[in-house]
Amino acid sequence: ILFQIFDAFKSRLHDSNSKVNQVALETMHKMIPLLKDNLSPVINMLIPAMVDNNLNSKNPGIYAAATNVIQALCQHLDSYLLLQPFCTKAQFLNGKAKQDMTEKLA
Repeated sequence: ILFQIFDAFKSRLHDSNSKVNQVALETMHKMIPLLKDNLSPVINMLIPAMVDNNLNSKNPGIYAAATNVIQALCQHLDSYLLLQPFCTKAQFLNGKAKQDMTEKLA
């Protein structure tokens, strides 16, 4: 059931409506401390949805929300769960998003 919930939710994480996108990121930020490592089955699906457009967003609210989500992931999930998806994102992103992901990896 976790897959079904987050499969539906992930499209809100990169919604074309910036308000929907920002609220989804802020909601994800609140869910991470509650779910913690229980997110492991869906983390490879969620990280691209959270990172791809949001860390390069010119909208300061979306960028801040995305940064907060990445920080919450680092605080509440085991590092080994994040290593592969973060490496992949750092390798293929550009601009500020690449810099942010590289700093998190370091």
